[in-house]
Amino acid sequence: MNNKIWFITGTSRGFGRIWATAALERGDKVVATARKPESIADLKEKYGENVLTLALDVTDPAQVNAAVAKAHAHFGRLDIILNNAGYSLVGTIEEGTAEELRALYETNILGPVAVIKAALPLLRQQGGGHILGVSSNLGHIALPVIGYYSSSKWAFEAIHEALAAEVAAFGIKVTIIEPGAYATEFGSQESLKFAKGMDIYTDFKNNFFQHLQTMERGNPLATPQALFQIVDTPNPPLRFNLGSHNLPQLREAYASRIATWEAWDTVSASAQGDNR
Repeated sequence: MNNKIWFITGTSRGFGRIWATAALERGDKVVATARKPESIADLKEKYGENVLTLALDVTDPAQVNAAVAKAHAHFGRLDIILNNAGYSLVGTIEEGTAEELRALYETNILGPVAVIKAALPLLRQQGGGHILGVSSNLGHIALPVIGYYSSSKWAFEAIHEALAAEVAAFGIKVTIIEPGAYATEFGSQESLKFAKGMDIYTDFKNNFFQHLQTMERGNPLATPQALFQIVDTPNPPLRFNLGSHNLPQLREAYASRIATWEAWDTVSASAQGDNR
């Protein structure tokens, strides 16, 4: 196996930090980025020339372009583009404001797209690469109270599915990583933003949060080897469930959707019309 060169966003904590460290430990080279460069300075101190640390706010397109170009020039190529940066907006659909929704999409959608657009010409020039996007099981199943976050992951999934078809001819692979619930810092104050609450939803949200607290969470330190299998295989999947809880939930969700579509299929077909 040839050592790989990674470009990872959001490496200050959570999966980004764990995966960057694991890649370095196995001998790969990593471009580690974060909004606050001091949060990743220790990586440089420990791993020296194998890591390049860069300040990067993915909502700043100019900074994205400069960071990707500098990373490519520094190591001579980029094998893996891993879009990991993101956060969740907590609030019901009625509570969330347009400004909060725009800010969420700036980070969770437009930021990753900016990274992809900056990287694609370089990946084509070098003859290939692998784009990884960190989505969620909520890219298939929307939950209340974090519905806007769920919506950003549904959009994230669609963008990457279309991208995979568009860039396959250039030797560029695309994989959507879909974690279930994990005991990372994603639930910390730095990874969550809260919409202003409305009293009518207080009980509903309290019940929802109590349910979340009872959920079994995976160990994020168990994830790197699964990720390495994805990037090392010559034929990686478009979608990859991270953890054991997603598939049962997805089976139930899609079985329910298909059952509903089939139950209404006669009415649906009647709307097709007859063009003869």
